[in-house]
Amino acid sequence: MNIAPKLSFDFKDLRCPTPVVKIAQALRQVEIGEEVEGVSNDPGVMSDIPAWARATGNEVVSIEKRENCYHFIVRRLK
Repeated sequence: MNIAPKLSFDFKDLRCPTPVVKIAQALRQVEIGEEVEGVSNDPGVMSDIPAWARATGNEVVSIEKRENCYHFIVRRLK
């Protein structure tokens, strides 16, 4: 399955919870079923983004560390 996020954001040098707040705002800009991508260098996103997605009923499509950054894709479900 090829995921093509509708929007991509660079959250480097922003500390949690700011990436969570920003991804929540970004999801409001896309339709239900579309994805938003974020990149952060804060390791806190590895736990904060999935916890936020569970709490809000959205889906983390992928989250992984690549070199010194954390890449994540969230799908809007609500």
